[in-house]
Amino acid sequence: MILYLYTLIIGLVVGSFLNVCIWRLPRHESIVLPASHCPSCNRPLALYDNIPVLSYLILGGKCRYCKTRISWRYPLVELINGVGYTVLMWRYGLGWPLLIYGVLFSALVVITFIDLDHQIIPDRITLPGMVIGLAAGSFILPNGLIEGAAGLLLGGGLFYLIAVLSRGGMGGGDIKMIAMVGAVLGWKAVLLTIFVGALSGSLVGILLMLLHGKGRKTPVPFGPFLSLGTVVFLFWGQEIITWYGRWTVSGF
Repeated sequence: MILYLYTLIIGLVVGSFLNVCIWRLPRHESIVLPASHCPSCNRPLALYDNIPVLSYLILGGKCRYCKTRISWRYPLVELINGVGYTVLMWRYGLGWPLLIYGVLFSALVVITFIDLDHQIIPDRITLPGMVIGLAAGSFILPNGLIEGAAGLLLGGGLFYLIAVLSRGGMGGGDIKMIAMVGAVLGWKAVLLTIFVGALSGSLVGILLMLLHGKGRKTPVPFGPFLSLGTVVFLFWGQEIITWYGRWTVSGF
């Protein structure tokens, strides 16, 4: 039990850093310097104002100095990352694969919120992610280098083909993102990620059209839905594949 508590705390602390990445990466700012500060009054934040979730609650969701309201997304990101790390610990146990999957999960969190705000997926996340995924497949992850390479080529190649055929209907960031997912998790993850991403994206798109009158040409960022599909694979992928295999066999 204590191990899960430590994992949760680490996830919350890393989540605080992810908020920095979400804010600064699209603005091409350093994620190291300057230290954390209020974006309204630029006052540096003291250590006790940077405690994940707790500081937000203690301060009542406002800056200590200028009283500007702090977005609820800051503690949300921290909670998502903390809970995600804890579930990954439960799913995979303590080991090197957990570290890689934790890095991937955090990357997905950053991608999701940046894509929601700016409709971009930074190359500074996806390109190193491909390299790390292939390297991890060679030495750490169970899927291995060959499956990782197959996942990268399948995901990137399939989305590139869609982009060509749709004449820009698929963004370059999405292509690199699915290639990164494939490099880390393999080709089976690519298929499930695309299926879950397309299904959830279609449902949300229909809902937006019904509730807000959004047209079919209204751009909807695809990164969050690909992130959802990847998380589904991380948490329940093997069970889904096993279930699908049994269902297919019994169907015939």
